[in-house]
Amino acid sequence: MKKRMTLMLSLLAVFVAAVATLKVGQVRAAISQSAFRPPPDTVTTTTVHQESWPSTLSAIGTVVAVHGVSVSADLPGVVDRIVFESGRTVKEGAVLAELDTRQERAQLAAAEAQAELSRLNLDRARGLREGGVIAQADYDRAVAEHSQDVARVGEIRATIARKTIRAPFSGLLGIRQANLGQYLAAGDKIVPLQSLDPILVNFSVPQQEVGRMRKEGEIRVQAQGATRPGARLKARITAIDSVVDEATRNVQIQATLPNPDGRLRPGMFVEVEAILDTSTPVMALPGSAVSFAPYGDSVFVVSRMKGPDGQPYDGVQQQFVKLGPSRGDQVAVLSGLKEGQVVVTSGVFKLRPGAAVAIDNRVKPGNDPAPKPQDS
Repeated sequence: MKKRMTLMLSLLAVFVAAVATLKVGQVRAAISQSAFRPPPDTVTTTTVHQESWPSTLSAIGTVVAVHGVSVSADLPGVVDRIVFESGRTVKEGAVLAELDTRQERAQLAAAEAQAELSRLNLDRARGLREGGVIAQADYDRAVAEHSQDVARVGEIRATIARKTIRAPFSGLLGIRQANLGQYLAAGDKIVPLQSLDPILVNFSVPQQEVGRMRKEGEIRVQAQGATRPGARLKARITAIDSVVDEATRNVQIQATLPNPDGRLRPGMFVEVEAILDTSTPVMALPGSAVSFAPYGDSVFVVSRMKGPDGQPYDGVQQQFVKLGPSRGDQVAVLSGLKEGQVVVTSGVFKLRPGAAVAIDNRVKPGNDPAPKPQDS
């Protein structure tokens, strides 16, 4: 009985040892399987260098004409002649329309006849006065009557001239708002007229920023639809308002820029970027290096790491950063990076912290502060 028990225990011990050996082999195989690393992802990189970017201030502006009016009738009358076409360019002094002046011309003829008669009477009175025939008072009365008649002629001629509507300055006409034969009251609009070159841009800045603005300072203007996407027009500050708006605590700034092709029109909404006198130290990176996310923007920094097997490799670590303004292909990093760090510039969408990377910088993404696309 004891021999049988001993044999059973020996067989059980052998079985347990065999099972333990099998399990140890399986655990070692699993460990070796978990130590496997996928092949590295190929990326491009750039070394971070500190740069000094001019400080800027963004604002919303409105395009305003240097000269802009709605040409209107100065005196009431019926439109007798229209000599312009809507949308055409006109020179200063060009005739736009004429009102009916038949009545005024008849009055002018009568006034000129009366003035001629008073002139003849004055000549006679002058001769009689020299001969001592008439008194000085009669001669003075003749002089006054002639002066009144001459003034009346000038008044009627001025009325006729005011019924000829002319362009007060050179510019672009809008759409005609009066028709032939239409009666116009004083002040009724005939056509808008805008001077487009140069043109003004008005925008506001907070009162605390006024000290950083200066006359003749540079600004950049971008108008949706009026300029090539991403293109900015250069302008110069020509006026800074002398008062602060009590409602908004903002100060009005006015800039002037050339507009030879007339792309900018009064009333347009524009984005304004004012260049301030100060500068900001930044780390400039290509925009493709940044992983934008709602919880924070980040970049991947390449460094030397050790794997589970103790072997070193090139890996990446995610680093959250604070971004500033962009310029061309570049975006400014205000904090979160140190000079000399190597940052991934392409392929960031496929990376994760600790991932192995292979660097290949033969073809790198654009990193130009002022790019010029080939199709521009």
